Amino acid sequence: MRILGIDPGLQVTGFGVIDVDGQRLSYVASGTIKTAEAPRGDLPQRIRIIFEGVREVVATYQPDTATVEIVFVNVNPQSTLLLGQARGAALAALVSSSSTLSVCEYTALQMKKAIVGHGHATKDQVQAMVQRLLQLPVLPGKDAADALGLAITHAHAGSSFAALAQGGTLNRKAHAQYRGGRSY
Repeated sequence: MRILGIDPGLQVTGFGVIDVDGQRLSYVASGTIKTAEAPRGDLPQRIRIIFEGVREVVATYQPDTATVEIVFVNVNPQSTLLLGQARGAALAALVSSSSTLSVCEYTALQMKKAIVGHGHATKDQVQAMVQRLLQLPVLPGKDAADALGLAITHAHAGSSFAALAQGGTLNRKAHAQYRGGRSY
């Protein structure tokens, strides 16, 4: 299975692609979609760049499933709203790219717990663990590491959710209550 992780950001959106074969994880690609070419105040242009960039990543790597970070309210509500719009552009790009692409969501806390072992890990710790788990020769960039971390989290948690779904009814509401994750 090929998993695409997306770490949304208005200035930099990270992406990471891994292949999963049983318990074996293989690095495929990672990088960032940067909106620096658009003027800082031109939100629609930045949203377009994110949307088109995510669609290009999906077209290039043909993932079976994707995962996106869930955004929480930060200290600055304006920043949270802007980040939510970037996240919305990424989600819209994913679901419009393929009718069969499933999209799951995890919080940063869930990803950090799955990758590092505790939810208050630093970006440096996430980078180091992603490098170790995927046996990369160098540290991935911070945004790409978060995206790869989301993909790894789904590789581990996704099989648990699938097993629960096979064991009984796992509707959207129950799924959202199980460890706080969401899937569509």
